[in-house]
Amino acid sequence: MGKFIRPVGKIIWTGAFAVGLTAVSSLIWGGLLLTNLKTSSSVPWAAGVMAVITWAAYRYFGGKWGPDRTKEARRSYLRAAPVSFALFASTVTAGVLCLVSLSGLWIVLFQLVKAPGNSFGDVSHYPSATVIVSLVVAAVSGAVFEEAGFRGYFQGTLEKYLPGPLAIFVCASVMAPEHAQTQGFVWTTVLFYLVSDVMLGFSAYLTRSIIPGIVIHSISLLTFFSLVWPHDHERALIWQHGPDNWFWVHVAQVLIFAVLGIFTFFRVSRMTKRTTNLARSAISA
Repeated sequence: MGKFIRPVGKIIWTGAFAVGLTAVSSLIWGGLLLTNLKTSSSVPWAAGVMAVITWAAYRYFGGKWGPDRTKEARRSYLRAAPVSFALFASTVTAGVLCLVSLSGLWIVLFQLVKAPGNSFGDVSHYPSATVIVSLVVAAVSGAVFEEAGFRGYFQGTLEKYLPGPLAIFVCASVMAPEHAQTQGFVWTTVLFYLVSDVMLGFSAYLTRSIIPGIVIHSISLLTFFSLVWPHDHERALIWQHGPDNWFWVHVAQVLIFAVLGIFTFFRVSRMTKRTTNLARSAISA
């Protein structure tokens, strides 16, 4: 009985930890940013404070500080192991190619089914430096906390007891409600985030590290914050006005870059298998 209860307990607490970590970090960032914009928008001090909080949290959950008895466990849960430059570059390339596909997918889905989307207020009256710095910090901190909590602590635990693809899907499914809180429980939105989170999950699974995923996730958030979501209100349903040329361009974008991204992830998989085989050969020798 204990052999069953212990794994379930680990899965539950790491899942709860991931949900709580991302929720708390979002609340902290939201509170800091709102206060900053209301009091002294010319100086982006909230971004500086959040950057320090993100760095400190990443270090702590990676086992750098705190009680000695938990350092190794926290380091193992975070799984922020360094990877070779070749593996890092290939994984980030695969992720960016998938990101281009996902950008097109969001636009296509948004024109197929009515969805709440993201609410972006008018930021034109704020200093450009404050907006840019805040967007960058929001992207990086969001990526760090989500990758650390979900792809590190939670998915890493799931992979110990479930097949890799199933662990990735379970982790992505648990994340769905958090995404839906801000963008609604519309099936197209849920589908989009499932696909996105599965892609990031495979990045962590193949490399055994969240470091490439943090970079991919940061680029993704910055791209959507600045180029995709602000234009959601301009998109019309094709059922009302018919598909224009740009709709078909985005469909092609989805398909072409999805194939390129998946092909590159297969290359990453071959690289990691080759590295694993070499390590086993060295040990047996």
